Amino acid sequence: MSIGEVAERTGLSVKLVRHWSDIGVVPASGRSAGRYRRFDEAAVGRLELARALRELGLGMSAIRALLDGERSVAEVAALHADAVATQIRALRVQCAVLRAVARRGATAEELAAVSNVARLSAEQRHAIVQEFLVGAVGEIDASGYRDGLLAVMPELPDEPGDEQIDAWIELAELVQDPRLQEAVRGMAEYAAAHAPETYDERDVEVAEALTDLWVSKVAAAIDSGTPADSPAAEAVVAEVVEAWLPLQPDVDVHDHPRHKLLEQLEMAADPRAERYWQLLCVINGRPVRASIAREGQWLMTALRANPTPGARAERIAEALAKEAEESAAAALAHYERVVADVDAIVAAVTRAQFADPTPCAGWTVRELLNHLVYENLMWTSLAEGSPRSDFAADHLGDDHVAAFREAATRALIAFRRPGMLTQEYGPARGWRIVEQVTIELLVHGWDLAAATGQDTDLAPDVATALLGPVQEMHRDLPRTPGGSFGPVQPVPAGATAADRLAAFLGRALPQGS
Repeated sequence: MSIGEVAERTGLSVKLVRHWSDIGVVPASGRSAGRYRRFDEAAVGRLELARALRELGLGMSAIRALLDGERSVAEVAALHADAVATQIRALRVQCAVLRAVARRGATAEELAAVSNVARLSAEQRHAIVQEFLVGAVGEIDASGYRDGLLAVMPELPDEPGDEQIDAWIELAELVQDPRLQEAVRGMAEYAAAHAPETYDERDVEVAEALTDLWVSKVAAAIDSGTPADSPAAEAVVAEVVEAWLPLQPDVDVHDHPRHKLLEQLEMAADPRAERYWQLLCVINGRPVRASIAREGQWLMTALRANPTPGARAERIAEALAKEAEESAAAALAHYERVVADVDAIVAAVTRAQFADPTPCAGWTVRELLNHLVYENLMWTSLAEGSPRSDFAADHLGDDHVAAFREAATRALIAFRRPGMLTQEYGPARGWRIVEQVTIELLVHGWDLAAATGQDTDLAPDVATALLGPVQEMHRDLPRTPGGSFGPVQPVPAGATAADRLAAFLGRALPQGS
């Protein structure tokens, strides 16, 4: 048959048959008198098989090897299937990364960076993380923590989900952060000095159980409104230390265990390290432990406030034992004055402002109003001998002004009860309860005024009288995340007494104060 006849029989172009003949896929069986190529039936069969293999994506060298008998069909098919599977996996990852770029609305620069990530093979992804880990812990003495770090690599599945791709992109960026490397190195050094030398899954399970225990106890304290730097936090600290101590072979009850626990928590508190493990879990399809940053900050602050059992309660008792500058009657008068000023601020708040932020981190105006009402209700319940704990409830209802006034009226009735101001409540007399709620209303009233654009110069005479007692009571508090107050803020010359009080309790003063 001529080359044209073969092309017609197979449906291939003359040009392609000639090319395949030139490269040895289908050799001519002979030549005509005019030196034109001639082909037999076997050539037609080879061409049809070559076309089928080419449509499956096989390269010409593999096709020649099969047609020449160097490999069987099964061998060639298996090899090519593996190659196609690898390409499919790579394309799936690239497709998922491109979708991630679309979701993120990435810039041109970010697209270039993400594109590089998309082209990485599994081995290259391992190498990125391995390089980070070796740089962080490579020369540190062996420990279970170090071995556990080196053992866990990101393993993207063949068909990664959007969350897994997002996690890998974030992880690839995170391991370039020198602060993460520094944090991981510090943890590894601490583990080399204090933790088991070999990685044991049972040790991990025990550590996780202990973490679950203290996180649940601290979360319950936070949800009930217990401040980390208050005497009420002591019970939680004591329970956590009691559970933690038996698991520390190099610490005993006489070796400042609270200091040791605080040191351990501070070492593990870096949010980048927590995020590193969360991302690995997402990528590898494992359950992700929720962030415990909130609970960790609370516990660290509670340990700082109570470095020894009962330390915070002793400090408060010491402050309360000092001779007061004001009488019981003056305490009640101060409360009445502050309530009147705060009432005016509350009444000026509109519902349109409810969602606005306030100087109290994480609280909206509505949440702050709810807290003002709760403060009156809670201190009233203490005065009445039946403390309430519905800290998280909605005490505001549909009328925030009426709710505040009703709570304040109940407080005044309780505080005016004969003998209440001189009655003993634990280490303090009743007028100290009145003083405390006055301080709370004064400070949070200032917060509300600042948040809603009102005058913050509340009850100047009261603020002046209470500034000293507040400083005495709270001067030793740890000003750390999880505590009641932030760091003391600067006060400009001529600031009002309420502004000075707010600044001492961590509020940044508005411009022009």
